[in-house]
Amino acid sequence: DEEFDELCFEFGLELDEITSEKDIISKEKGEEKAKGASDVVLYKIDVPANRYDLLCLEGLVRGLQVFKERINVPRYEKIIPAEGEGQKLIITEQTVQIRPHAVAAVLRNITFTKERYESFIDLQEKLHQNICRKRALVAIGTHDLDTISGPFTFTAKAPSEIKFKPLNQSQEYTASQIMDLYRNDSHLRHYLPLIENKPRYPVIYDSNGVILSMPPIINGDHTKISLNTRNVFIECTGTDMTKAKIVLDIIVTMFSEYCEKPFTVEAAEVVYPNGKTHIYPELAYRKEKVKPEVINKKIGISETPSNLAKLLTRMCLKSHVIGNGNHLEVEIPPTRADIIHACDIIEDAAIAYGYNNIQMVIPKTYTIANQLPLNKLSELLRLDLAAAGFTEALTFALCSQEDIADKLGMDMSATNAVRIANPKTAEFQVARTTLLPGLLKTIAANRKMPLPLKLFEISDIVVKDPNMDVGARNYRHLCAIYYNKSPGFEIIHGLLDRIMQVLEVPPNEENGYTIKATEGSAFFPGRCAEVFAKGQSIGKLGVLHPDVITKFELTMPCSALEINIEPFV
Repeated sequence: DEEFDELCFEFGLELDEITSEKDIISKEKGEEKAKGASDVVLYKIDVPANRYDLLCLEGLVRGLQVFKERINVPRYEKIIPAEGEGQKLIITEQTVQIRPHAVAAVLRNITFTKERYESFIDLQEKLHQNICRKRALVAIGTHDLDTISGPFTFTAKAPSEIKFKPLNQSQEYTASQIMDLYRNDSHLRHYLPLIENKPRYPVIYDSNGVILSMPPIINGDHTKISLNTRNVFIECTGTDMTKAKIVLDIIVTMFSEYCEKPFTVEAAEVVYPNGKTHIYPELAYRKEKVKPEVINKKIGISETPSNLAKLLTRMCLKSHVIGNGNHLEVEIPPTRADIIHACDIIEDAAIAYGYNNIQMVIPKTYTIANQLPLNKLSELLRLDLAAAGFTEALTFALCSQEDIADKLGMDMSATNAVRIANPKTAEFQVARTTLLPGLLKTIAANRKMPLPLKLFEISDIVVKDPNMDVGARNYRHLCAIYYNKSPGFEIIHGLLDRIMQVLEVPPNEENGYTIKATEGSAFFPGRCAEVFAKGQSIGKLGVLHPDVITKFELTMPCSALEINIEPFV
């Protein structure tokens, strides 16, 4: 296990955990449910999102074997059948509005075992979730070619005109009934909205009118693949041609290993509505040139060109030195759609070299970082507030609408709060416009603690601001709260004086701070004051209104202070 973990790391992957089906179920649903589940050891491997060629066991093993130099990079070939013998997929113009693109290929004389079959289905599922964007960009259909006869037609028809027996069902349904059938299916219901509201649904027929599939929802049961299937017809339909080609390339390169002639794929012809034809899969190899010194410089190593070529070849990028050693010619196989730029090649060279083998050096540029002044001030104030006997709390930046409006006796429109468009819970509907509710909720959760409770928080609040590029602005607020049998207004007032003392702001009107009586909806009438400093109002302090206290499920009087500390930076 340790060796394999090490190998994954060297190859740029991460062995996430070593587990079994039993472990997974017992973690998620408890031990009772896990009884009878399999104990077979499973490796959970994290694959980077750009490496579609490592999403199945075949590709992963092949990649690691090449990396360990046990096998050479295989050469994928497409075989173009004799005139009139190959499979054809004809696209009609009805598809243009819905899913305009389609590509196809055939895997001839393939041998499936239970493991290979499961891997084949699993790869399609992983591609659907990843590059196909939950089937929105591409949907894959794989069919037993011996049960159907070409040429095939990809068209779009009204839902009532489409009738077939969907995969693993016992009777025929129309397309509209299929939509209702899968509305509660945990797996397929997510794909229904892709075509649900369209006047026509995409559908693929063979020459006898047998329906192969209704992409992107479900295949027909007639063409179902089994362990005895020898010839597989693969079609990918979608809204993004590039992704469809990549998906087809990945599936055929991964599983052509099991064909009678390994790594060969039979091409299929696609006929477009305008009469043009194209042969798929493309299985395009292309060559790129990279300078060895660029690779060395970007990674920070000094390897010979021939060594760099070796490193790249281990990453399935067959390379050799050309010219008088000043260029590498790198061949990019059809499995590596992620190689777009020279940087991608350099990254692979770095992985093969081993990130841990690159020497650490001190950068040539000399820079000294500094703390953001606002954060520095916050840190210093935190220390002094703690020294004054207050305990720091950290509360959520999101809260419910009631917390910042109704419970504080304010109207929601007056708060100027930023709302979340699709809140997952009622607790997290808006960004907080004041720190007070968070501290009151903290006290409510700690009512069993001995009195007095003295809490503070220094954090950001968010309000709408049309002048900002993002439409909102953050302010750093300081909020302190005192909860006891008596209101303790003098304690909070004393804390304000202490804060001003450490900020070196004198208690006078000219260049210092003053407090003036005012009214606030959250405060007791006649027990509220506004704080002025640096010529502006920076916040309020006072005794909280009994209504506010009861709405937060508290029973004792409470006084609070909340000021904006940004003017003191």
